[in-house]
Amino acid sequence: MLTRRHALLGTAALSVAATHAGAAEPIPVVASFSILADFVREVGGERVRIDTLVGPGQDAHLFQPAPGDARRIAAARVVVLNGLGFEGWMTRLIRAANFQGTQVVASQGIRTLRAEHGHSHGHGHGHSHGHTDPHLWQDPKRAQVMVRRIAAGLSAADPAGRVAYEANAARYNERLEALHGWVEAQYADIPRERRRIVTSHDAFAYYGERYGIDFLAAQGVTTRGEPSAQHIARLVQQLRRERITAIFIEGMANPRILEQVAAESGARIGGTLYSDALSAADGPAPTYEAMIRHNTNRIVEALAG
Repeated sequence: MLTRRHALLGTAALSVAATHAGAAEPIPVVASFSILADFVREVGGERVRIDTLVGPGQDAHLFQPAPGDARRIAAARVVVLNGLGFEGWMTRLIRAANFQGTQVVASQGIRTLRAEHGHSHGHGHGHSHGHTDPHLWQDPKRAQVMVRRIAAGLSAADPAGRVAYEANAARYNERLEALHGWVEAQYADIPRERRRIVTSHDAFAYYGERYGIDFLAAQGVTTRGEPSAQHIARLVQQLRRERITAIFIEGMANPRILEQVAAESGARIGGTLYSDALSAADGPAPTYEAMIRHNTNRIVEALAG
C-alpha cells in the first residue's frame, strides 16, 4: 500500500519530468533577413532560437556572407529564406555549410508580380519578359501565406511543436488581417489618381497592387548598381509632367540619388520608408506590423498634404 510519502515523491517526480519536457532546448533557426526573422519569432515563440544573417537596417541585396555565416547555418535545424532570387548568395552559403536540416522557402506557392527590366509598371502590372519581384512581404495578405509556410516548416522540423506553431500562426495572421483592414481604411479618402509616389528602389509593387498606389523608383528591384543619368533625367521629367510631389528615401538606402531627383524636380522628400529591413529596436519599424503602419502613415501624410 502506498504511503502518503511515496505518493508525494511520485507527484514530485512527475512534476520534475514535466518541467524538463516543457523546458526542452529551443530549436536553432536561421532567418535570412530581419523581416523573416520577425515572422519566425511570432510563429516559433519560445520553441525557437533565431539567428538572423542580415540584420535590421542592413541591405540583403548587397550582403556579403562571411565564413562564420556558413557555421551559423551548419548549426541550425531550420533555415528560412524568402527565395525568388532575393538572397542570391543563400544557395552557395547553404551548400558551403553542408546543411542537412529543413529549408523553408517562404515565397513558395504565392502569386508573384513581374518587373520589366527591374522596374514595375503602374499598379504593379509588369511584362512577362521581366524579372520576378521578390518583395512579397510588402502585402500583408501575402505575408499571411508566408507565415503559414513558416509554421508548416517549423512543424516538419519539430513535430512536437506543431499545435503551438499553428496556433501562433493563426493568432498572428488575425493581427495581419486587422492590419490589412487598417491600411485600406487609411487610403479611403485619397483619390486613386493622386496615389503616386517615388521611392529609392522598386520594393513596393505588392503594396501598390493591394492598395492602389503607383510607385516609381530610382532603381530596380535590387539596389545593386547605380541608375543611369538617362533614367534619372526621365524620372525627373515624369515627376514634373505628372506633378508628383512625394519622394521617399528607404531606411537602408543612400539618399544621394533621391536628393538629386528632389532638387531637380521640385518634389519634396516626405520621409523614410522601410522596405527590405526593419529598423533597430529603438526605431520606428522594429517589427513587421510597425513597419507597415509607419510606411502607411508616411505615405498617407504625403498624399493627403
